Amino acid sequence: MKPVYLLTGQPGTGKTSLIKQAIAGLKGKAGGFYTEEIKSQGVRQGFRLVTLDGQTAVLAHLYFHSPHRVSKYGIDLESLDKVGVAAINQAIEERDLVVIDEIGKMELLSAKFREAVLKILKSQKRLLATIMLSANPCADAIKSQPQVNLVTVTRNNHQTVLAELRDWLDAPLSPKV
Repeated sequence: MKPVYLLTGQPGTGKTSLIKQAIAGLKGKAGGFYTEEIKSQGVRQGFRLVTLDGQTAVLAHLYFHSPHRVSKYGIDLESLDKVGVAAINQAIEERDLVVIDEIGKMELLSAKFREAVLKILKSQKRLLATIMLSANPCADAIKSQPQVNLVTVTRNNHQTVLAELRDWLDAPLSPKV
């Protein structure tokens, strides 16, 4: 059983929902964060990080004036580092499972975030994450690691992937080779 389970796919296929459903019964055993959209009157304004222990921070917003931009969003790397990366590092030290939603363009702008992901990959710690579908040198390098199980999520395979995820979470990890 590979220690890293990465979900990829088009936006709107339910990757974040899968993660939330899969870890629902793991209170205290998992740490890290997921992202959610910030909407106003049905229009996406940005993205918020939510740690598994309940902290929140705005990662990106239309109205952020930042030198770091992805599409129309200004990125707050300081919030990502203080809240998101801190949650990852704490999970590496204290939890059985590290959750990252997501390893994407915005997050990969942070050197501390990239370092935290590499730390997990080297540790053989169990990681459940979403990762961007489109080509990106850093994301592609993560996807190609031998300890990674990369699964493409579609609207049609949601329930199958959820069942596989639950089996993966219940199974013991294979010893290091």
